[in-house]
Amino acid sequence: MKPFYNEPIMATTLLLDQDVEIPTIANLAEFRRWALSDDFPQRGRIDYIDGRIEIDMSPEDLFTHGTLKVEIGRKIAERVGELDLGHIFIGETRISSVPGDLSAEPDVVVIAHAAVDDGRVTFVPKASGEPDRYVEVEGGPDLIVEIISDSSEKKDLRRLPVAYFKAGVREFWLADARGQELRFQIHVRGPEAFVPTDLDDGWQRSNVLDARYALERSRHARGHWTYRLRRQSE
Repeated sequence: MKPFYNEPIMATTLLLDQDVEIPTIANLAEFRRWALSDDFPQRGRIDYIDGRIEIDMSPEDLFTHGTLKVEIGRKIAERVGELDLGHIFIGETRISSVPGDLSAEPDVVVIAHAAVDDGRVTFVPKASGEPDRYVEVEGGPDLIVEIISDSSEKKDLRRLPVAYFKAGVREFWLADARGQELRFQIHVRGPEAFVPTDLDDGWQRSNVLDARYALERSRHARGHWTYRLRRQSE
């Protein structure tokens, strides 16, 4: 199956807001220092991808992004808990990687205990040094989910998959609920890039979660979209 993040895309643009002041940033290290400073904006999503700062101040769409993120995060959290796999973070969790030349805040992140034990991922402590206080993840998480929005389409489909692969991310999920067709694809690592998992009667396997999943949606009685991430045997 062709991964839909490889579809042709026009040239990208940088989304700016008049209230955001960007200092001179020469590299990933400088961006990370800024991102952890008091001067960093407290709203919007600001990512550093392959030497480029990308700012998205657009509000999150309620029923094609917000509720979908909640459902995917909820079902993944259930499985992570069942397996005692590790940690799950939903939104505003900064992931940085030197090999990926990346610092971003994915929609959903899963980090296995084994990734921390092996040193593939480390938690960066808060500058104050207070115990059990961490502000950033360095390395390649086991699973990352991105939900496509109008303002993030080019980034989610083209640049982030490349950066996440270089960072060592084991599994990358993409969901797009904006159109008439709900699109959902689990990607695993191939020799040089992420490749889509096989689709078997609507089911896709997650190696990280050791389960097969299918994403469905329907209209609520009041007309809004509702979502269900099903796990096989449910």
